[in-house]
Amino acid sequence: MQLIQLSDWLLDIAFLLYVISSIVFVVAMTGKNWAGRDPKQHEERYGRIAYWLAVIGFLAQTGYVIARWIGGGHSPTSNMFEFMAFLDYCIILAYLIIYRIYKLTVIGAFVLPLGVIMLAYSYVFPKEVTPLIPSLQSYWLHIHVTTAALGEGILAVGFAAGLMYLIRTVPQHISTRSTKWLEFVLAVVLMLVGFILMESTFARMEQKTVFEMNMEQMNAAGQMEKVQVEYTMPAIVAPADSKIVQAGPMNPWFEAPTWMEGKDAARKLNTMLWSIITGTVLYGGLRLIFRKRLGAVIQPSLEGIEPDLLDEISYRAISIGYPVFTLGALIFAMIWAQEAWGRFWGWDPKEVWALIVWLFYSAYLHLRLSRGWIGAKSAWMSVIGFVIILITLVVVNLVIAGLHSYAGV
Repeated sequence: MQLIQLSDWLLDIAFLLYVISSIVFVVAMTGKNWAGRDPKQHEERYGRIAYWLAVIGFLAQTGYVIARWIGGGHSPTSNMFEFMAFLDYCIILAYLIIYRIYKLTVIGAFVLPLGVIMLAYSYVFPKEVTPLIPSLQSYWLHIHVTTAALGEGILAVGFAAGLMYLIRTVPQHISTRSTKWLEFVLAVVLMLVGFILMESTFARMEQKTVFEMNMEQMNAAGQMEKVQVEYTMPAIVAPADSKIVQAGPMNPWFEAPTWMEGKDAARKLNTMLWSIITGTVLYGGLRLIFRKRLGAVIQPSLEGIEPDLLDEISYRAISIGYPVFTLGALIFAMIWAQEAWGRFWGWDPKEVWALIVWLFYSAYLHLRLSRGWIGAKSAWMSVIGFVIILITLVVVNLVIAGLHSYAGV
């Protein structure tokens, strides 16, 4: 138990250092034109400070991984909290390697905030170490999940570089289809941020809404009882055919459709609706504050960066992350599925979406290498590919029930 507590402290320290590092990276990029300062010297100085803060945070998170692995008796990837924290660990690792190769400060200004979002996302899930369910009691847990997370972490760097390429090159003085799609991508990221803020806020307020559903389950005493569902966030949508037994801060607006089976389906849909609402409000608020598109706000900080270099970084990250993801999310996953469930492939939602991700990045590499899709086309594909990964991590895990639904909000 002491090791688990130590791991929690180390992760909190890592999170704090990543947040500070992100802020310093932003200062490094946005403060280049401050009066009386040499832009290059300013960027190098603050970029170096931010990099070493990230390194120290990474070392603290390494301590978290080791302590939780030993204390829990298995790799810290068995539930959504552990997986998202480990995914963040892989993103930071990939960034540190890329930085040592290219020494490009601006990469950190995009990758570190992405890591902060992923780690913050993990905090909304239960942190307790629980015994592994039978299907997870295998050495393939370590091999499959850690490799898949590493592949997604490397692909995240490709996404960041691709997004930077688009912000750097898409003209912001006129409204085009490209500017609109770029704003949509930024809004999707803000929806994830909004979800984290809402879940964290209402979890602390402890104003839960409890529903009793018209179904029964067996309790620990072997008796049948009505199924109850607790909402942490205010209820927009109620479970189908249910009644409120503990009122929360607001009444539901409507009931979930009857085809949404399972006691957690409506709660997960409620989470998604709040994510969309808060993300939209955040995006609209930022547009009102800056009175311009968010791409136009960020673009000046990327002046002086060669677009071809960003394109190269994105491609190299994806070309490395793709085979790692293939091994972890498909090949190792199918071997484990055969051992755990007696079949190499089923149509479980998580398996299907892993295949969709793999097919998309396969198309990316094919089009780039054989059709010459470089620059903007390649960047758009790198961004869309990671948006599909986010859909897999958030929507599929939180809304769609399946064999991989081992944690929810």
